[in-house]
Amino acid sequence: MMSSPNQQDVNLPEPVEQSIKRICIDKNQPPLKIYARKMLAEIGQQASVEILDTIISSKTPIKSFSGFVSSLVKTNYPVQADTVLSALPPTPALWSPSSSSPHKPNGENLQSPLSSFPVNNCSSNLQRKSFQNISRQLSFEDETSEQMASPTSISPQLLVLNKLEYRKLFLVLSYIGREKFEAVVSLDDANEIYDKKDLCMKDFETAIWNKYGRSFCKSDRSQYLDWDSGKTHLYYSHICKDGTCYFKGPYLNSPITHLQRSLHDDNILIVKFENGAYDPRKFLEEGIFVGLRQYRFFVFKDERKKAKKNQTEDKKDTIKCYFVHTDPHGHNQHYILSRKSISEARLMFMHIHTLQTIEKYMARFSLILSKTMKLEVDFAAVIVEIIEDIPFQDENGSIIHDEDGKPILHTDGTGYISEDLAMKCPDFYGGKYASGSSSEPLLMQCRLFHDGYAVKGTLLVNRKLAPGTIQIRPSMIKVGKDQSQKLQMNESFNSLEIVTTSKRPQRNILSKYLIALLSYGGVPQEFFLNLLTNALEETRIVYSSRRAALKVASNHDGLQYGYIAQRMISCGLPLNEPYLQLCLSELVGGEKNKLKQGKITISESFYLMGTADPTGELNNNEVCVILDCGQISGKVLVYRNPGMHFGDIHIMEAVYVKRLEEFVGNAKYGIFFSTKGQSSAAYEMATGDFDGDRYWVSRNPELLKHFKASEPWKQVHSVEDSKKRDPREFSDLQLERELFNLFLEARTPSPSMGIAADSWLTLMDRLLTLGDDRATEKDSLKKKMLMLVDLYYEALDAPKSGKKVQVDEKLRPEMCPHHMEKNPDFSYHSSSILGQIYDRVHAYKDEAVLNTEIWNLPCFDIQIDGTYMSMWRARYGDYRKEMSSALGCGEESKDEAANEVINKYKKLLYGAAENEESAKNTGVIYDEAIAIYRVTYEYAMTHGVGKCGFAWKVAGTALCNLCARQSAGPNGMPFTIVPSVLRDLLN
Repeated sequence: MMSSPNQQDVNLPEPVEQSIKRICIDKNQPPLKIYARKMLAEIGQQASVEILDTIISSKTPIKSFSGFVSSLVKTNYPVQADTVLSALPPTPALWSPSSSSPHKPNGENLQSPLSSFPVNNCSSNLQRKSFQNISRQLSFEDETSEQMASPTSISPQLLVLNKLEYRKLFLVLSYIGREKFEAVVSLDDANEIYDKKDLCMKDFETAIWNKYGRSFCKSDRSQYLDWDSGKTHLYYSHICKDGTCYFKGPYLNSPITHLQRSLHDDNILIVKFENGAYDPRKFLEEGIFVGLRQYRFFVFKDERKKAKKNQTEDKKDTIKCYFVHTDPHGHNQHYILSRKSISEARLMFMHIHTLQTIEKYMARFSLILSKTMKLEVDFAAVIVEIIEDIPFQDENGSIIHDEDGKPILHTDGTGYISEDLAMKCPDFYGGKYASGSSSEPLLMQCRLFHDGYAVKGTLLVNRKLAPGTIQIRPSMIKVGKDQSQKLQMNESFNSLEIVTTSKRPQRNILSKYLIALLSYGGVPQEFFLNLLTNALEETRIVYSSRRAALKVASNHDGLQYGYIAQRMISCGLPLNEPYLQLCLSELVGGEKNKLKQGKITISESFYLMGTADPTGELNNNEVCVILDCGQISGKVLVYRNPGMHFGDIHIMEAVYVKRLEEFVGNAKYGIFFSTKGQSSAAYEMATGDFDGDRYWVSRNPELLKHFKASEPWKQVHSVEDSKKRDPREFSDLQLERELFNLFLEARTPSPSMGIAADSWLTLMDRLLTLGDDRATEKDSLKKKMLMLVDLYYEALDAPKSGKKVQVDEKLRPEMCPHHMEKNPDFSYHSSSILGQIYDRVHAYKDEAVLNTEIWNLPCFDIQIDGTYMSMWRARYGDYRKEMSSALGCGEESKDEAANEVINKYKKLLYGAAENEESAKNTGVIYDEAIAIYRVTYEYAMTHGVGKCGFAWKVAGTALCNLCARQSAGPNGMPFTIVPSVLRDLLN
């Protein structure tokens, strides 16, 4: 196949010419056009060969050789591509029209070259067989003059709908399910849909659902009453087993990430890949089109550490993959990523290219995916200082290093923030902290993105700092700033993001692993069995004892059943009230399931966020613990999840440090560790640090009386280091491939972490049942367990270290104890404390027989206006239909949709979000609440007690207030009690 003379005007190196010739012959392609040859000449020989190798290895059918080259060059070398293209005659470009939307950056209303295209008159000039379904079939098209000037590759329907507000376009694509777009949506249909462009989102969704969703998307409806509530919009793309693509959403959600704040919701696509025969790498090369918008691979997050540590199954949902909308050629000048490559877009968040290992690349970059609340600070007025870490030092003052040669630090992951900035921190319950408040934030787990830096850790409030000051340490800096002159970035997404703050500890529960370690340390079985007996007894009498019922409810006030039950009991309702009994039954069932797993409540124990002592006064065996009452004194046990070493529970001395008040004032809830000496108790607990880790602290007298500490953990068995790959050695194209391969590998992670944890628990179960006469066998078990501990800790860090952790078959027991609930064929009946706990809960039978009869409370037998009954009977009928639709939504959205329905009817009752905010006449509210109660219970008598929930979810506050006033009598007055105070009184 010969090239024409005009194409040979651009001379290319021989290796490049050979690759071009090979593609032309092997893939039956015409010679490269001159603009494509100019692009290759512009990027040089090595980069050209890499581009052509990509095309050679691609399994995607090539529709345009020149277009394929052009697309790859523009993606990976946009500056050079623009240099070539700018010399070409100007031509129209296909791109996504922008419509005014609160979900567009800056709310701009732009018109693309397509907005003036006469779509309504073009159907006769287009052949339907040539339409490309861009939202599903993906390929590199020739994006230069000849092909881009003609719209024949885009269906006219898509051109029409592409002028809709983005979320409306996405909703249409979502509701056609897995159907081919052009087969479902005709040109007339598209024009009809576009005519609805001015409908509010609620009405638009209803219209599209009735036309398409009801037939093609039966279980994933996105139905919300308030689409403009300010909640995050989540857009999903699902890649099927056959390699086709369909969409789901948009779904509304409350949490938000730094990525979403920076780029806005509609520029982010969450992609889920199913396993199949297709090659997922084609989506790296081609991206994913939503309408005419192209989205490209950007970041993924491995959330395996959040999964249960005894979970060995493959959980691909723990790997979240995000594509972002790209515009490398500047078709939308107002888009923040306009004329930026993927690499340049990442640099706007952090100078990720400075990292020296590719294994850490995504682990660090995924910090932008943490669910956070933004601390509003003016960085122009904020001073960010870097202060030194405090390392471990031996008796000669020499710094101590770990097995990898890194200094071990007393201050790993923690810095300081001035009091004025700390007071701006959201308290996660609404509002801001106030100076002098009893609930000042002591510690803030944060993410700081500033001028290329990416910082992760905790900030301790420091009243000694000048206003507007943040001090970070090198151990907190996960990505450093590129100090070279080569990088010139005028834009960066600077932000201080708060993940959480040090909060008042909730009730504390044990776990299987903690029970096992405490038992090994000498705590008798009777202690745990007594705790269990008391817990079971409370579940038994919950239907007859108001105190027991209130205790169970208050311990679960984070759950809807717990909150409602707590409120109903507190206002004086009888325990045999039908819906209250249902709530208590659900809570008791959940409580017993937790007890079987060793999750038993224990007193005088807390989980607290940890940090380093700023005074330098604490000795190595001392800690400072701040609780409600301030600093405490005396012996305490300290432990950190997921510790499994015999010495991971430390006995320490809690001491009072007067000087600490100079730093933190009245701030509460935290544990401080020493910064002196050769070691740190925190580090000895599974290499704990202070970037947000929480430590279990117990001053339970029985535990302190019996527990004997073992030698602390020191790594003995290490996994061989993997070969490090430096991302700076890769071209942009190679780097994208390597990063996407990391994502694919993460989707099928090694089960070593789960296997090591399960094997350790099985061996510990056996160890706890052996007597002193079996010393040899016990020593053998301990040696295996110590190896498993080191392997488990290595596996925890494997996503960042890149180490390949394998658990030797010799360390894997053949049988598991029955309380682990594995395959019965490979389980034995354990007599350990864990087995006894499981058996006792399993054998425990409730004596109470629930009353299923539905009856009305006498306190609500009050004369009310009949119009209220008629009004709420009609509204209750509407509610049932709306709630049925909400619960029919997809898993990602049904909870939010159901809450919206409840909130709608609360507003109808109170005229506000809550009764406390209402300006409505109290007497009218009470009358309507009674009407709601009667209508609901009337319906429940024939449809089951579960239907009573409407009354208490919507009118619960008013009903409970009314009942409390009647219960208090003429001489009494109901009063408010904070849930945390109630828990303290009951426990």
